Amino acid sequence: MDWRDLARWRKNPGEDFYRTALAYGQYLWEQGLSARALLAVDRALYANLHGDEAVLEEWPWPYETIGWLVANNPADQFIGNPRVHYQHLADRVRGERADQKKWRAWAAWAVVRQVAPELPPDTKHAVVEPTLAEIAIGLRTHGAPGELDAWQRVISTSQTNT
Repeated sequence: MDWRDLARWRKNPGEDFYRTALAYGQYLWEQGLSARALLAVDRALYANLHGDEAVLEEWPWPYETIGWLVANNPADQFIGNPRVHYQHLADRVRGERADQKKWRAWAAWAVVRQVAPELPPDTKHAVVEPTLAEIAIGLRTHGAPGELDAWQRVISTSQTNT
């Protein structure tokens, strides 16, 4: 499995793309490529899903997956600083569905902050970090049906585990 498995859905990143991106992330994780696995899961996070797709029953929104990858990253495997990664992603996303992608990135950032609170922010990046309530409003406004509830379950669980 490689990046070409995702490239065929470049113009239509829907349900099949989502499933493949998550499977590719798992494949990369199993190869010891944590940072690349996280990037593959990011691709799934940005899939153009409407919330009613059957794939979401088997492969829920990847907020829990993102938290798991960060929390379980082996010390000898590079993953970078996912907090900074999502901070930059949220602030710099452009193009089609930019608001939806921005709030998904902030939602992932919030999960990372909870499972790895020791990760520092990028203090040189001038951005206002949103509150959990602001992220919830962003997902409610721009996310897919059911996405906010899925994210809130992860946030609730990660708060009790940190």
